[in-house]
Amino acid sequence: MKALSVLSFESIGRRAWKVWRRNLLTFLKTWRVNFIPPFLEPMLYLFALGFGVGSYIDQVEGIPYVRFIAPGLISISIMNASFFECTYSSYVRMHYQRIFDAMIATPITIEEVIAGELMWGATRSLIYTILMLPVFIGFGVVDLPSSLLVIPFAPVAGLLFAAIGMCFTAITPNIEALNYPSFLFITPMFLFSGTFFPLSMLPEPLQVIALSFLPLTHVVILIRSMTLNLLSASLVPNMIWILGVEAILCVLAISLMKKRLIV
Repeated sequence: MKALSVLSFESIGRRAWKVWRRNLLTFLKTWRVNFIPPFLEPMLYLFALGFGVGSYIDQVEGIPYVRFIAPGLISISIMNASFFECTYSSYVRMHYQRIFDAMIATPITIEEVIAGELMWGATRSLIYTILMLPVFIGFGVVDLPSSLLVIPFAPVAGLLFAAIGMCFTAITPNIEALNYPSFLFITPMFLFSGTFFPLSMLPEPLQVIALSFLPLTHVVILIRSMTLNLLSASLVPNMIWILGVEAILCVLAISLMKKRLIV
């Protein structure tokens, strides 16, 4: 908590949002390139897996396969949008473009720069969700109105993966080394977090690992409950897990980045 003790809530709201706004304006300059992938990607997955592979699979846990994987695809998009924004993109801004150094030369502090980066990572997840959700609604693979809850949940989940990504950025010696967390952490979550098949199909020890150490597992559980209108009190522990780990990792990310940037 020491890393955040020097910040007042006023300065976080006022100056960290300036960092967020700078990234947003840069993003909007190339909006065509940025908006097309999250719009087309879900359709490709739905056709290839949902309607392709799904034609050979009747139901999963009493749910048509295409409806089962739809929330998994949304969850993966939320994870990728914020994680890769706060790893590769943040590393480029920090190391190659020296944007962090330029901002720190102003009254903006290091903590505020990183807080702004984390907020922008969460916003990327929100943008991707807003672009994807109408596609799934159009194909009729999610329920309304409960699926609309995914929109306010997206930046909450996105902030978690943004913090994870920023922690890796803080300890990575070079941009090539970011391939390791991408391959060794993100890929296993992509495959073994209940995205394409139920967790119950995994051996029990792997189920425990997925629920204990893979954040995407909890995100998938919550989003699947939203898109299938299966909300219940049993989801509270999943939300508590996300918020608790998220708070710890945000503090850790700011602390680690401060140590890296102070020479």
